[in-house]
Amino acid sequence: MAGEGESELPHRPVLYQEIIHFLQPRSGGFYVDCTVGAGGHAGGILQASAPQGRLLGLELDPQALTLARQRLAAFFPRLTLVQASYVSLSQQLEALGWEQVDGVLLDLGASSMQFDTAERGFSFLRDGPLDMRFDPQGPLRAEDLVNGLEQEELADLIYRYGEERQSRRIARAIVAARPLHTTTELAEVVSKAVKGPPGDIHPATRVFQALRIAVNNELQALQGVLPQAVAALAEGGRLAVIAFHSLEDRIVKEYLRRESRDCICPPEQPVCTCDHRASVKVVSKRPIRPGAAEVEANPRARSARLRVAERL
Repeated sequence: MAGEGESELPHRPVLYQEIIHFLQPRSGGFYVDCTVGAGGHAGGILQASAPQGRLLGLELDPQALTLARQRLAAFFPRLTLVQASYVSLSQQLEALGWEQVDGVLLDLGASSMQFDTAERGFSFLRDGPLDMRFDPQGPLRAEDLVNGLEQEELADLIYRYGEERQSRRIARAIVAARPLHTTTELAEVVSKAVKGPPGDIHPATRVFQALRIAVNNELQALQGVLPQAVAALAEGGRLAVIAFHSLEDRIVKEYLRRESRDCICPPEQPVCTCDHRASVKVVSKRPIRPGAAEVEANPRARSARLRVAERL
């Protein structure tokens, strides 16, 4: 089942077998794929939950949503697809009349098909406009940040969201080279600004990551959806989150750690006063990583980290 149709997808679903294993889809269950993309994971969940399992798929990218509709046409009417941010999860569930669900999936970050489409501006390997919006109708483009922020603001953004140690040098070079309009222009400026021996990754990798995260408000959106996802789960329901860099993974790890504890008072406090009660148990104590065979077949999967929690 896992391999069926996957070769046709422009975006290969990462940790596919692991998602099906941990979400344990069943007939009659209700599931949400908060980042449906081209429908790879969603198709697997719908197949495993046949004949009566239902799935809500959320997706900001209309191009991906069109592909998902084509890919998953056989699953209607068990499938509902909505162009929306997963920050609106509670609202979307209310609109469907779903009080609780049995599984929620978040596959974070940009997809392969977004990186591979030059005009979307996600990749420094392809010449395109400095866009990087998941939703093409979104108000903010990467070009707006590159050409509009003060040098200090730009440096802070690159450091905070890209964890780039040379952020100040890079920001200074970008400001000196303004205006910049294309991905290759920006990548060239960054490459020239970065000092030191060549590393394992392209010098512009962290800068492009930082701009994409800022344009799409990704970390704030993740912080906003996690409580909604846990609140939506029925007892025994599971939340599965695939992250691709440490900033995302840290948010997920810390949230699940906090929500799996009965007390979140400071360690030095002798008596609990928080009245906090655990809402989940962590299923995966360590993040689940792709196997060697998956990484060989799909090198972009190498940085994926899956964390799973179960509603108490």
